[in-house]
Amino acid sequence: MFKFELRPTPSKTMRAATPVLAVIATMIAGAILFSLLGKNPFEAIRVIFIDPLFDPFSRSELLVKASPLILIAIGLSLGFRAGIWNIGAEGQFIIGAITGGAMGLAFYGTSGVWLLPLMALAGALGGFLWAMIPAILRIKFNANEILVSLMLVYVATLLLSALVSGPLRDPDGFNFPESRTFHDSATLPILMAGTRVHAGVLISLFAVVVGYVLLERHVFGFHVKLTGSAPKAANFAGVKQNAMIAACLGISGALAGLAGMFEASGPVGQLVPSLPVGYGFTAIIVAFLGRLHPIGILAAGFVMALTYIGGETAQFSLGLPAAAISVFQGMLLFFLLAFDILVNYRIAPKRRVDATLKSAEEAS
Repeated sequence: MFKFELRPTPSKTMRAATPVLAVIATMIAGAILFSLLGKNPFEAIRVIFIDPLFDPFSRSELLVKASPLILIAIGLSLGFRAGIWNIGAEGQFIIGAITGGAMGLAFYGTSGVWLLPLMALAGALGGFLWAMIPAILRIKFNANEILVSLMLVYVATLLLSALVSGPLRDPDGFNFPESRTFHDSATLPILMAGTRVHAGVLISLFAVVVGYVLLERHVFGFHVKLTGSAPKAANFAGVKQNAMIAACLGISGALAGLAGMFEASGPVGQLVPSLPVGYGFTAIIVAFLGRLHPIGILAAGFVMALTYIGGETAQFSLGLPAAAISVFQGMLLFFLLAFDILVNYRIAPKRRVDATLKSAEEAS
């Protein structure tokens, strides 16, 4: 029999290397999966991880795909560090797209530089208010924010479908469940001609800088870390737990809502039922792969964006099912958590653990 025994001093080097090891292990396990599906594993890994880096359009798409992942993951990392688990960023992403898109549709045909900032504000506010539902339920009734935020994802998805089939449906769209295509003034400007790289990419990069300052150079970041690592000490230091819950869920919801608005007014250009593509859930992997640090999240966002782009290419060129790519991304989180456990714990025989406990009791 074996048990996990806590390491007295976990290796900082191994902790830093864990994300890289997780990616390597995922590639190995993914190669085995692709072999079982009857595909050439080396060709599949090349198509997913290498080919997009040498294609100009795919390189620009990395920025488009990584942008919402980074923006959402920055917000999630604040809560995760404080032990506040927002698992419903996908729902906040959808609500942000709805509120921001509805604002653009309300002023359809109107031109003015004020419209996009107004849409961004509406998107962030929508995500914020949606995140306040689990926050208030946690504060007032001690409800589990994991379950509440997750269940609200399905409510948001159905709400989007209902709205684009009803009040927000395009009157000239032949009854298809979709909104009007956004007017030019409600569409994010393109930064690179011939690509889909939009201004939202700059906001995501700015969020990385702000996130770093908050976590590493501001008292708020200190309170976040203290709340997550030592809640009792945080109470003695005067950190208000309810305020921290509201702040972390509110910030993560606002950033997820902003990402939803950017997706609707950027690559998609309208509200459609297929708008949510799982960015809110994938951002959880990005946050942990980046070690809940803004700089790490920036790098992790591009890694996950690579799996999206390479996965889409592999579906067409190799005939891989879309589910295989989702499994591939799930394996990345699995290996990351597994290596984290091995960094903090070592596998020891049960006899050795019992003898150590007995010796400690005798010494005391």
